[in-house]
Amino acid sequence: MVTHDNIHIPSESFPHWIWFVIEFAIVLAVSALLSREITGAFENLEEVMQNWVFMGCLSGIFGAWYIIIRGFILKKPILTSR
Repeated sequence: MVTHDNIHIPSESFPHWIWFVIEFAIVLAVSALLSREITGAFENLEEVMQNWVFMGCLSGIFGAWYIIIRGFILKKPILTSR
């Protein structure tokens, strides 16, 4: 059987950092959607306070994913090289 040196192997040519960008976008989108639903429960607050609740929920969910879930439970390092 003859082998060819011109075979395309995606893992070698696809940038590794793209997976981090995809994960970041998914986590940010899910955090925003959950925060929007949680903020709806605080209808009696002023609009400015609702913004603080929204951003606090978004930050909490986002931080929980990267620090608690990804760091301690999944044991995947965040800012290290391969």
